Amino acid sequence: MQAPVTITNGALKELKKISEQQELSDEFGLRIGVEGGGCAGMNYKLGFDRRQEGDQEFLIGGIRVYMHKAHGLYLAGMEIDFQQGLNARGFVFNNPNASKTCGCGTSFSV
Repeated sequence: MQAPVTITNGALKELKKISEQQELSDEFGLRIGVEGGGCAGMNYKLGFDRRQEGDQEFLIGGIRVYMHKAHGLYLAGMEIDFQQGLNARGFVFNNPNASKTCGCGTSFSV
């Protein structure tokens, strides 16, 4: 099954580094999702977690990714990047489904 999101090489490198630092077991994968909240209505979720009921599993760049089936509607076509600039450092979510985003880049509405 094709993953609904893409992860840039820079983000993959950072995620692998974080995974190694946390010394996670093989049952953990990267959870990508959404939750209600934030100044624009929804927040992105990104972190390592165990597989849960209702999850789909994908392999992206050698990283196991978990995403709840219902979140695909909000995340299809999204690209996750990692930036290390003078003004900001962190993960960036480029979501074509977002009709509005906030200044912090982690909150959006559809």
